[in-house]
Amino acid sequence: MKRCLIFTGILLSLAICAFAQDKPDKIIPYKTVGDVTLSLHLFNPPDFKASDKRPAMVFFFGGGWVGGSPSQFYSQSRYLASRGMVCVCAEYRVSKTHKTTPAECVKDGKSAVRWLRSHAKALGIDPHRLAAGGGSAGGHVAAATGVVHGFDEPGEDTSVSCRPDALVLFNPVFDNGPNGYGHDRVKAYWKDFSPLHNIDENAPPTIVFFGTQDNLVPVATAQTYKARMEKAGVRCDLHLYQDQAHGFFNKARYFETLLETDKFLASLGYLKGMPTLQKE
Repeated sequence: MKRCLIFTGILLSLAICAFAQDKPDKIIPYKTVGDVTLSLHLFNPPDFKASDKRPAMVFFFGGGWVGGSPSQFYSQSRYLASRGMVCVCAEYRVSKTHKTTPAECVKDGKSAVRWLRSHAKALGIDPHRLAAGGGSAGGHVAAATGVVHGFDEPGEDTSVSCRPDALVLFNPVFDNGPNGYGHDRVKAYWKDFSPLHNIDENAPPTIVFFGTQDNLVPVATAQTYKARMEKAGVRCDLHLYQDQAHGFFNKARYFETLLETDKFLASLGYLKGMPTLQKE
């Protein structure tokens, strides 16, 4: 039995490495601001055709609006692509590289969703089954595209909706109020910027993952978010993982959170059949 568990652990580790070392099928620029060009890293299903109309997911990396890399969600993207979705890891401006504020992060997130929706036919995706996801500050960006008004890039066609049809959020920064994350950096506009304070009945159905020992975002914040979503009549599935810290979904509970993501997307009709990633 012990040898079996060790062997299973080795297989899971190899699977994680295989996904982590994966590369996107295509990188496409979607936005230029001054001398900065931002791109989308695309992962297509194995049997993908340009004439398809696939469900899609765009991921936003974490890093406190300061840094980070689209590669954070390469492994989740390759798995979901293997299940039939077109997955995208988006670049967006961050303060360390671009000397920007958190507001620009949300502007870029909205631009990415709009670009994907307006280019849906060419990309082989369904503009009405476009989900967004992210971790930590990237989870904030994803949530903001779904519930926050304003923060649109000047000159952009706002007739194209930036609101995703579903959200997958990994320990997201929900609360930017006086007692919330990053308030000092957004205090001039926090009431319009904080997802927790902008929920309405048009919010997308959402799944949220949190560790009970998160030192950046209290679990109580996630529970309040769920309560406000449900009060607005919107589905919000909250999964708590005992004794897990911030960022737990990257490794410690990678399989568990990805499995629940699969089930959530399947419940919305984005995926078909049973998950191919099994929790041992």
